[in-house]
Amino acid sequence: MILRALHDLHERLKDDPDYEIAPDGFSYQKVTFVIVLETDGRLVEIADTQIEINGKTRPRRVLVFGTAKPSGKGLNPCFLWDNTKYILGHDGNVDPKKRKPERAQQVFEAFRERHISLRKKIGSSEFDAVCNFLSGWKPSDAEKHSVLAEGTSGFGVFQIRGQTHFVHETQKIRTFWLQDRQEDPEGPLSTCLITGEVSPTARIHPKIKGVWGAQSSGAAIVSFNDSSYLSYGKVQNFNAPVSSGAARHYVKALNALLDGPMQEKHRFGIGDMTLAFWTDRPSALEDIFVEFSQSGEGKAVESSQDEGLRSKIGALLRALRQGREAYADLDDEPDKTEYFLLGLSPNAARLSVRFFWRGNLTAFLDKLRLHFQHIQIETQRNSDREFPPAWQLLRQTARESKDIPPILAAPLLRAIIDGSNYPPAMYSAIIGRIRADRDINHARACLIKGYLIRNLGKDMPMSLDKSQIDSGYRLGRLFATLEKTQKDALGENLNATIRDRFYASASATPGPVIPRLLRTYQHHLAKLSGGLKVSRERLLQEIMDGLDQIPAQLDLSAQGCFALGYYHQMNDFYKRRTDDSKD
Repeated sequence: MILRALHDLHERLKDDPDYEIAPDGFSYQKVTFVIVLETDGRLVEIADTQIEINGKTRPRRVLVFGTAKPSGKGLNPCFLWDNTKYILGHDGNVDPKKRKPERAQQVFEAFRERHISLRKKIGSSEFDAVCNFLSGWKPSDAEKHSVLAEGTSGFGVFQIRGQTHFVHETQKIRTFWLQDRQEDPEGPLSTCLITGEVSPTARIHPKIKGVWGAQSSGAAIVSFNDSSYLSYGKVQNFNAPVSSGAARHYVKALNALLDGPMQEKHRFGIGDMTLAFWTDRPSALEDIFVEFSQSGEGKAVESSQDEGLRSKIGALLRALRQGREAYADLDDEPDKTEYFLLGLSPNAARLSVRFFWRGNLTAFLDKLRLHFQHIQIETQRNSDREFPPAWQLLRQTARESKDIPPILAAPLLRAIIDGSNYPPAMYSAIIGRIRADRDINHARACLIKGYLIRNLGKDMPMSLDKSQIDSGYRLGRLFATLEKTQKDALGENLNATIRDRFYASASATPGPVIPRLLRTYQHHLAKLSGGLKVSRERLLQEIMDGLDQIPAQLDLSAQGCFALGYYHQMNDFYKRRTDDSKD
C-alpha cells in the first residue's frame, strides 16, 4: 500500500519542474565544490560551489550520472562526480585522528582507473582534461586548498575554465552514459508487488534520504540482511519482489518529499519521527499543512510573505473553526481528494515505518477539528496558540526535548488523525512534570482537558465553570484562591509561594495539606483591604460549599481536574485585575 501510493505520486510529480525528479539513470546530489581545470587538465582551482538560501549556505543540487552512492566498503567510484576521497584521494574527516589516508588513496586510484579506461571510448576533449588531471594529481596536495583544508562534506564535480556547464553535462558524454551506463544486476522475472506486471526484480532498492537521524548516505525501507527473514530460497529483496523501475520510482517520489527542493512543503518532524504529507492531486491543504503543523496558526500567517499562502492558511483556520461548510475553500471535492501521511524513524541503515494513514480530506479535517475542540481552552498569554501543534504538546512531557519518550509521538498522532484515545503515558508524564516544576501552562492544560474529555468522558469547560461539582476541580480552584490571597497580602515577588512548596502534595493528598493551608490563609486574609477581603472570603465560601469533604487522596484523573481548576481560577483572577485596571 505504501509503495503503491508513492509509485502513483511519482507519476504525478515526474514532470513537475519544482520537484526536480531525476530521469532514470540520473540523480540529484548535493555538490559543495567544483574542480576547475584548464583544457589540458592543469588545475586552476578547487572552488566552493555552495549557494546561499534564506541566509544559510547550502549545497547546490546538481543532476549527475547514476543514483545515490552505494554503501559498503567495496570500491564503487561514481562517474564524473564523487566525494573527496574518491575524486581527490583526500579524507575530509574534520578530526585528523579519524582520517584513513591509505583508504583514501585506494579509492582515488579506483576512481582514476575507471575514468582513464573510458578515455578512448568517449573521445571528448573535456573528458580528456579530466583524465589528464587525474593522472597527475597527488592526494597530498589537497591540504593546500582552503576549501579542503578544514574538511568538507558533500560531492564534487569538474568544470573547464570559461565554460558555464560542468563536464558531465557535455552532450557527448551524456550520450555515452545513456548508451553504455551499467545498471545494478537485475533479478529473475516475477510479478511486481506494485504494478502487478511480470518484470525483472530489483535486487537492491535505492536509498531514501532526508529522514532525521538516519545515515546521511540514505537508508532503505525494503531490505533483507539476515537468513531468518528469507523464504523459499530467495535472497535479499527478491523476498519482496518489486520491479527495478517501480523501485526507482517510489524512492524518487519519497526523496522528492523528504530531501528535494519542496521538502519544506511536505516534510516535518515530531519526536524521533520524520513525517511526509501529500495528497493524490494538488490541493490547498497540501501546500500549507506542514507550515501549520510546525508553526501554529498565528506564526504561520505572520511569517508568510506570500499572499496566496496566507489565504490558504486562513482557509484552513476557517475550516477548523466553522466545520464542513468551509472545507470547500481548501479543496473543490474534499470527499474525493485523498491524503497520505507516512511516519518514518531511523534504524541504523534501514528505516522503520511507524505508521501510514490515508483517507479523504473531509474525514481528515473532521478528526483534526475534533482534536482541537477537545483540547481547546482559554489562553494565558498572547503567545498561546488557539491550535497548538503536536510537537509543542509532546514537548510538555519532558524537561528537555532529548528526554521526550520516543513511544509517545506515534500514539499522539494516531489520536489526532483517527480520533482514538490520547496515550495515557502522555497524560501521566504531564501530571508528573506539573508536580515537578509546578507550572500549569496553556499547552499542558490543553492536553489534560483533551485526555479527560476523550479518554474518561468528563465534561471539562474551556474557562472557569463555577457550577462544576467535581471535587478535584474545586480543590484546584481552592488552591489557586489560597495562593492568590497570599500574593495579595505579601506581594507578588515572593521567594516561594504555597504553589512552590505545596502544589505536589496538595494535588495528590489534599486531606492533610489543605486544612493546614486554610489556617495560613486566615493570616493572609487579615492583611487585605475591606472590599478585597470580603470578595475573597465570599469566593472561598462559594468554592467550599461545593465540597462535601476534602478527600485524603486524588487519583491521576482527579489530579488533572485539580490542575484545570487551578488554571481556570488563576486565569480568572488576572483577567478581572486587567478589566479593573482598564475601568
